[in-house]
Amino acid sequence: MADFFSSFWSFFIIAGTLGGIAWLVYLLIINSKIKAPAPGSKVESTGHEWDGIEELNNPLPFWWVALFYMTIFFGLLYLLLFPGLGAAKGLLGWSSTDAHSREVAAANEKYLPLYQEYASMPIAELARHDKANQTGGRLFANYCATCHGSDARGALGFPNLTDDDWLYGGSTAQIKATIMQGRHGNMPAWQASLGEQGVKNTAAYVLTLSGRQADAAEAAAGQQIFNSMCAGCHQADGSGMPALGAPNLTDDVWLYGASRGAIEQSIAEGRKGLMPAHKELLGAEKVHILAAYVYSLSQ
Repeated sequence: MADFFSSFWSFFIIAGTLGGIAWLVYLLIINSKIKAPAPGSKVESTGHEWDGIEELNNPLPFWWVALFYMTIFFGLLYLLLFPGLGAAKGLLGWSSTDAHSREVAAANEKYLPLYQEYASMPIAELARHDKANQTGGRLFANYCATCHGSDARGALGFPNLTDDDWLYGGSTAQIKATIMQGRHGNMPAWQASLGEQGVKNTAAYVLTLSGRQADAAEAAAGQQIFNSMCAGCHQADGSGMPALGAPNLTDDVWLYGASRGAIEQSIAEGRKGLMPAHKELLGAEKVHILAAYVYSLSQ
């Protein structure tokens, strides 16, 4: 990626941009040389004809040419003042990064005192605070709804935040830690170790953990595999381990689908989930309010 920002590419962008503008100017000059025919004389044809309609080589209207020159002048002036020519920053020194930083700083100056006031309240208490929940809901809509949905009920691979099933624990401290630090879920792939039949046997046993029907012989063979290969994370009874983010396999909540095919795929290919950390993006005060809102969804 570093090569993309080399001086060569900056020159390439400058040459392409200015070359394109120069080409437009050339086309305007060439077409402006076409003179209007004398009254009563025949206008030369361009040779284009369709459905009985012939295109004549009339000169461009003066207002159109003038307007085109104005747009070219505006484009050159913009490129002179603002970034647009490779690595050149423009005479005004404006950048989207600086503009965003100023807007964030202004917003923090206005709202940070309110966030700090909420930060002194326990999350469980803050979850019952209507105004704080309105603020938390807006934060959720901006930063979380893309993955978890606007109703926080999740989707395939993204947890439902409105129930009482939590991969890493549902206490106020655990929810805040999840948002602050993020989570990296990793279910290893077992296809190479177990083989196709071993995957099927393990899936059969996993089905029985949640009270579903499966082939008894396959489930019995799968139990032996589970006890030796899976119980270290999911525990011997399949109830999961929040410290590792290992899901509870005894309920009817399935992050990647409850069908036998989906379970076999999880065992064979593994799963990798990523919850990004929001500490640097939002700051501790906003995360505190957001955690209270998320906690309120399941209460």
